[in-house]
Amino acid sequence: MILSTQLEYKGDLFPSNITNYKKDVDVLHFSTANNVILQLTVLRDSVLRFRYTTVGKFENDFSYAISENASSGYNHLEITDDQEKYIVTTSRLICHIHKSDLRKSIFDANNKSLICEDEKGFHWEESYELGGDIVKMSKTAQNGESYYGLGDKPNHLNLKGRRFENWATDSYAYGKDTDPIYKAIPFYTALHNNKAYGIFFDNTFKTYFDFCHERRNVTSFWAQGGEMNYYFIYGPKMHDVVVNYTDLTGTPELPPLWALGYHQCKWSYYPESNVKEITAKFRELKIPCDAIYLDIDYMEGFRCFTWSKDHFPDPKRMVKELADDGFKTVVIIDPGIKIDMDYSVFREGLEKDYFCKRADGPYMKGKVWPGECYFPDFTRPEVRKWWAGLFKELIEDIGVKGVWNDMNEPAVMDVPGKTFPNDVRHDYDGNPCSHRKAHNIYGMQMARATYHGLKKFNYPKRPFVITRAAYSGTQRYTSTWMGDNVASWEHLQIANIQAQRLALSGFSFAGSDIGGFAEQPNGELYARWIQLGIFHPFCRTHSSGDHGDQEPWAFDEEITDVVRKFIEIRYQLLPYLYTSFYQYSQDNVPMLKSLVLFDQDDSQTHYRTDEFICGNQLLICPINEPNSKGRRMYIPKGEWFNFWTYELVSGGKETWVDADLDRMPIFVKAGAIIPKYPVQQYVGEKTIDELTLDVYYKHGKEDSELYEDANDGFDYKKGRYSLRKFNLSGNDNKLIIRIHKRGKYHTSYKTFKLNLIGLPFKVKSIKVDNEYVDLKDVKFNGDNSLVVNKEVTNIQIKG
Repeated sequence: MILSTQLEYKGDLFPSNITNYKKDVDVLHFSTANNVILQLTVLRDSVLRFRYTTVGKFENDFSYAISENASSGYNHLEITDDQEKYIVTTSRLICHIHKSDLRKSIFDANNKSLICEDEKGFHWEESYELGGDIVKMSKTAQNGESYYGLGDKPNHLNLKGRRFENWATDSYAYGKDTDPIYKAIPFYTALHNNKAYGIFFDNTFKTYFDFCHERRNVTSFWAQGGEMNYYFIYGPKMHDVVVNYTDLTGTPELPPLWALGYHQCKWSYYPESNVKEITAKFRELKIPCDAIYLDIDYMEGFRCFTWSKDHFPDPKRMVKELADDGFKTVVIIDPGIKIDMDYSVFREGLEKDYFCKRADGPYMKGKVWPGECYFPDFTRPEVRKWWAGLFKELIEDIGVKGVWNDMNEPAVMDVPGKTFPNDVRHDYDGNPCSHRKAHNIYGMQMARATYHGLKKFNYPKRPFVITRAAYSGTQRYTSTWMGDNVASWEHLQIANIQAQRLALSGFSFAGSDIGGFAEQPNGELYARWIQLGIFHPFCRTHSSGDHGDQEPWAFDEEITDVVRKFIEIRYQLLPYLYTSFYQYSQDNVPMLKSLVLFDQDDSQTHYRTDEFICGNQLLICPINEPNSKGRRMYIPKGEWFNFWTYELVSGGKETWVDADLDRMPIFVKAGAIIPKYPVQQYVGEKTIDELTLDVYYKHGKEDSELYEDANDGFDYKKGRYSLRKFNLSGNDNKLIIRIHKRGKYHTSYKTFKLNLIGLPFKVKSIKVDNEYVDLKDVKFNGDNSLVVNKEVTNIQIKG
């Protein structure tokens, strides 16, 4: 029998007319006749939160994504109304809320131009099978609107015309356009008419985004449960949208500098003799490397927190010997705990009732690498604390320096969907729920617990964690990689786009498995991938090992030389990369910038995928095809120096760039001052006696920065850092560099060596801190380089 009430309410439902409005400081409540409430919170002048309920009251307000350090506060708030609408005005935005149906339109407060408007706006469908609502939002796409973000989707950088699903999924050997894969980051930035805004849909259920795919002029997003709860972030610059979203969801602490070095990984390096053979080869061939990874074969029967007695009989000794040679040991830890009463981790978790359960009470049992396993409920604070405590032996006693969380989507073998069933229950930090809600944050909370364990037991050194699965805000705890990619030219291009997209989504500390995880690259592909990978914040070769060797020397001498050359460039650029990480950590600035982020005013950048800016001043473009002697690429606005030839080119156009196998297109922004270390085989191998500054001339002004500290530890939070700001100004016959330093840290080096690149004049005089000096007194050596004391504040070079 079908009740008439079911028929009446089947399908989409919409808010009716507003019947009540009230204001509580910065929170506005709009109630409708059919029990819908819109809660509008003004977080900042350019950041609004929209939260809806369809049952007249809200559930507990809780989010794993929002940082406790997120900025708040605004300069102006005014609420007025007329016959048709309420008008909410801040110093940056004007929001119209229509009284008849709660639909919204948002305008720029300065010029009254339209930024974003609801199409149908909020609506919902009652889920009779599972309970709750399927919550929906649709917006009118503006003329020429483009869309960016959503984490590491392996698709074109511009999301226009495409549809996506957010459900963290184990996606071995995924391809271009595979969706979903490992991460769920429900944030995008939209751009039209030179105005950018962002939307963060903070809903951890399975979510969907449609960017004018189903309907040409409509963008929509919806979720299979939970609330319609989203943040609207206005630019108008894309840069400001990404910065404000990253402020909302948080940034990591600074990593140890070695974490920005080159890392080597394979499934699997074992036994100990094989690990030692690999690390010895790096030192023999003088290929810099800072970290060696141990995959699941280091364990006893794949039991987490154990060591194979046969393969690694004395791990503490081995880890120390590796450390003495400059290698930090990173080990894998998965969430599945083998069902084995003789296994102390399982026994303790069982005794304390820390494992996830099904709806009717049995434990969630699933098969992964150890066989049948139970899985901790990382959404319980006491479980996270217990998990963190399990790292004592690995970190404090044995000396492991980093942990790699894998299989944490969570991945389960031999079941439909390859993950937990929906009826698995989670605590969700006191907000009990099913796996439908907790799935997308499971990996995040595992990484969070791992991070706190490493921070505790590695203290006073900094933790290093890497995760495969992530939700918005996971970047606060960990780095990431893009999962099980494939050794193909297509995947080289995909890796570039994924790293850019993650940076646009607040998650800069990311990189791909260089060379591809599945299958086997040839030498040319591996070399081209290394060339790209050294400009990604996380730089690691990783392979399945099933298809052959994938170390830098695994191909031939020519490839080995090319790989060494580029890894050495990575190590020279460590102070530049570290400074970029500081800007990301402190100021929420993405470490990689797609050209559209760099210059949204130029419509030619809106669909560019290959070129990107590393840091603020290096323009990178990988070679994506075999047998290439170069490629065409787009040079954005401004003046740029070819990294290899020092040729100056003007931007705003596409051009051919020569790049045989031992080169890739790299350009440096005119006016940039790029800090460089001497080549080291690992971070800390050498005491830095002199810092090189490559100074690129500019007719005009350019600012650069150099951040330094002890490269590890937390003293930088107490002011023990050094931040130098360089202001460069040049004209036809003069170059002036002003340097301002703050911070209490004293670097080991005493001098700067300045390489002056692209000077249009021959140097006739130099003035240092307002005193003319003889050229020989500053060691000017005739090749446009000079050495000065690091405490210098003003350098004037005249022709």
